[in-house]
Amino acid sequence: MTITESNRVFLAPADYVDSDHPRVRESAARLAQGAVTAASIACRLFDAVRDIPYTAPDFDRLDSFRASTVLAEDRGYCVAKASAFTALCRAAGLPARLGFADVSNHLATPRILELMGGDVFAWHGYAEILLDGRWLKVSPTFDSALCARMGVAVLTFDGVHDAHLQPFDQDGRTFMRYDKMHGTFHDVPARFLAAEMKRLYPRAIAAIRAGEFVPPARMP
Repeated sequence: MTITESNRVFLAPADYVDSDHPRVRESAARLAQGAVTAASIACRLFDAVRDIPYTAPDFDRLDSFRASTVLAEDRGYCVAKASAFTALCRAAGLPARLGFADVSNHLATPRILELMGGDVFAWHGYAEILLDGRWLKVSPTFDSALCARMGVAVLTFDGVHDAHLQPFDQDGRTFMRYDKMHGTFHDVPARFLAAEMKRLYPRAIAAIRAGEFVPPARMP
């Protein structure tokens, strides 16, 4: 793969995307073992991060955004898991960066929608990886078990096409929609995200702190 000067930065480690951490480097090497193409390595990394259990975010603990922490604790929400995927890609020699967007989640539980004040989830985190000269968008957010509970197909990545969040559930109902793109970043803007989520969703944050905010289940 030819790396241009403008894309070299997306191979560099960062504070939260800590691709130079021994745990990240060891995980990337193990997952990439035997893969012969950049795309096949990327697909392995995607599958591994996707099936890390999805949990409620912890905005009071900024370390939870760090890739090495996600791998050590085997849990995370969208931003944390995107951070882990991006770090693994960089450790494997694949340029990657973070992206953020506001999304509408039409199949969240009534309790979550109440706490969030609607179905818009601001600053959803995803990742972009450079393969064959193209930046592909991927969302390794929802693990297989959670997808089964939500009644949506598990998201797969083929190394050729974007793998955004699923637009429909298994019954053809609208599930997820990207509403507003916020651009791409070299590292997780953790302090901003923590402050912004507390500003936008005070009731949800209070529920998270009380242990009352759980991942969505399949709607009846």
